[in-house]
Amino acid sequence: MSAVAGPEEVAAMRRAVELAALGLPTASPNPVVGCVLLAPDGTTVGEGWHERPGGPHAEVAALRDAGERARGATAVVTLEPCRHTGRTGPCTTALLEAGVRRVVYAVPDPSAVAGGGGALLRAAGVEVEEGLLRDEAEAGNARWLFAARHSRPRVTWKYAATLDGRVAAADGTSRWITSPEARLDVHRLRAEHDAVVAGVGTVLADDAHLAVRLDEPVARQPLRVVVDSSGRTPAGARVRDDAAPTWVATAAEVGTGPDGRVDLEALLRILVDRGVLTAFVEGGPTLASALLRAGLVDRVVAYVAPALLGAGPAAVADLGVTTIADARRLTVTDLRSVGPDIRITLEPKEG
Repeated sequence: MSAVAGPEEVAAMRRAVELAALGLPTASPNPVVGCVLLAPDGTTVGEGWHERPGGPHAEVAALRDAGERARGATAVVTLEPCRHTGRTGPCTTALLEAGVRRVVYAVPDPSAVAGGGGALLRAAGVEVEEGLLRDEAEAGNARWLFAARHSRPRVTWKYAATLDGRVAAADGTSRWITSPEARLDVHRLRAEHDAVVAGVGTVLADDAHLAVRLDEPVARQPLRVVVDSSGRTPAGARVRDDAAPTWVATAAEVGTGPDGRVDLEALLRILVDRGVLTAFVEGGPTLASALLRAGLVDRVVAYVAPALLGAGPAAVADLGVTTIADARRLTVTDLRSVGPDIRITLEPKEG
């Protein structure tokens, strides 16, 4: 039976969580992981984090930092050491060959191919402790963990509407419902995601560009995805320019769902296989409704302008709700002013 984690290991795990965060700008689509090696007297002898796909995993980086001092040490790591060979070898093998005597990890690896490293190490005679500061480590690795557990990206649906819920006027005009400050905020949110998704209707109506436009440099442009069942996106559409990579996802390529349009679940599986961990949906009412009805929206960001139209399309199309008792309820997680507008962030209530 393994010993309970001591104060040195708790402090080391907090440091490992800090180290893991250093990989946030560059590690995707891999998880962010930090590792600290402790000598038997509790002093730190090695540190490491995963910087980029194909680069050393956090455990290997820490072992290299420690050198011979790794023998007999305790490895404190934010994610269960992997047991598979990908671009690099298994971390379990590296830890065993280095002579590490104890491993303390925060979060079990949920992936079928890499999980189970703790059991492998335990079978080899290494003391293993699981769950130390799990909540803190999970929060820092939320993007990857969600995708690994659900086999799809975490989906945020964003829309901008008037106070009476209109996303365009009766004549179809929608530029601009919200303020320049709100539109700049949207670009910042786009930059935080791996993909920006819109329906072909939005592209045809607005010639939407979907790329990130900020004054400061952008580390990388997200993939632009147009959900276009029959391939109607014009060759000259702005979304096809070279400002960012673009995928026009057709039913012929992705497959069709029950409604005869692009299978959205299949689309999201393809995206996660392409390394997309988070998707920012800016599609119109039709795409939003389809995602909501399929239970594929994990967060909603609504920009509400202090304006009234009285007519025009609503933010979302038919959800199949016919009585107030069946309303889709959400929980507000953040509320703030952006210029003259209000930004509300919500998550669907479970069940």
